Amino acid sequence: MGTTFSVSAYVSDPELAQNDIEAAFAEARRIDNLLSNYKPDSELSGVNARAGDAPVKVSPELLSLLQTCLAVSRQSSGAFDMTVGPLMKLWGFYRGEGRVPDARAISDRLQRVGYRYVALDAEQGTVRFLKAGVELDPGGIGKGYAIDRMAAILMARGFNSALLSAGGSSIYAIGAPPDSAPGWKITVQDPLDSGKSATSVYLKDKSLSTSGGYEKFFESGGRKYSHIMDPRTGYPVQGMLAVSVVCPRTLDSEIWAKPFYVLGRAWTEQHIRPDFEVFLCDGSGKEDCSWIPQRHHS
Repeated sequence: MGTTFSVSAYVSDPELAQNDIEAAFAEARRIDNLLSNYKPDSELSGVNARAGDAPVKVSPELLSLLQTCLAVSRQSSGAFDMTVGPLMKLWGFYRGEGRVPDARAISDRLQRVGYRYVALDAEQGTVRFLKAGVELDPGGIGKGYAIDRMAAILMARGFNSALLSAGGSSIYAIGAPPDSAPGWKITVQDPLDSGKSATSVYLKDKSLSTSGGYEKFFESGGRKYSHIMDPRTGYPVQGMLAVSVVCPRTLDSEIWAKPFYVLGRAWTEQHIRPDFEVFLCDGSGKEDCSWIPQRHHS
């Protein structure tokens, strides 16, 4: 998944715990082999290669993930969209070589982007693309889903105090450290200064995922273009700095960080779920960062 996974845990038997943690890392590798669009033999790559020609039978696990993704696409009017892959490649984010494409090329790629072109048949367990050239990009779900699966393995093996992280941007806290009843203290960086903190939050049996324009970007013509794409326009989102989502499942916090980032503060305030908290940074500085709904955080 192009990132580093880590597990920190308080345990009574480190040697025994190491085997359990290795089992969790093995699960992350399994998810990578399921969802990677860089590995031609992954299940997702098989769907991308064949679903434009005929329905492709998929595992119940992948079908369930795709159902979740399409539901969020519908609820966000396409602000989150797994079919964004052709746009990511056009802008050079797929291989880390950013460039501004011409408007005609963007318009052309937009013809192949749209969650409505993905048809799932739950009864048959199949995926079919309704248009040639459609492909699925797992960038908005893979890390969060892997962290949830890893956490489930560790909890099943008796872990009650652990912190799991995928690149620092998708995090899940099992319980709390022995010396901190509120939970694991997580610092969210200032999107304009990586050496500063914008806020901090205590996580306990909850997840936190962050999407920031500072993660991957390039500059052209005096303008910064981040890797967070608005799938509806074909252009990277402007005017947003970072969004962090706190909620029970890491899959949900990672997915929902994207539409909150794309659609902004007013939409987020109207559509935030009751079990969510969102820390949103827009504008040009820390004074433009705040929690939705308003809570007391440091």
